[in-house]
Amino acid sequence: QVQLVESGGGLVQPGGSLRLSCAASGIIFAIYNMGWYRQAPGKQRELVANITSGGSTTYGDSVKGRFSISRDNAKKMVYLQMNSLKNEDTAVYYCTADILSFRAIVSAYWGQGTQVTVSS
Repeated sequence: QVQLVESGGGLVQPGGSLRLSCAASGIIFAIYNMGWYRQAPGKQRELVANITSGGSTTYGDSVKGRFSISRDNAKKMVYLQMNSLKNEDTAVYYCTADILSFRAIVSAYWGQGTQVTVSS
């Protein structure tokens, strides 16, 4: 069974930094797109950042220039470096990945989410 597990969330002051990590485990033949979404209370889930297997990146407009996504294919991990955090970055952050598993199909998997709270 494929699982994505996030870590690194927490409480940080405005202007601070956090680094989120997400590890994929299970019987995995290939990982394609990997990304981060977030959902704040009362709001829809939104794209934060995405990275392809080749390393091309896409960012949501609200985080461009502040957040950076990266991945380690050998470790089956994706990271989100968040700098210059703002109160409005407070949300539950979800890791997602398109994975070719033992089922021989590519499916989108999601982590359980990690809370990021930006507050003084």
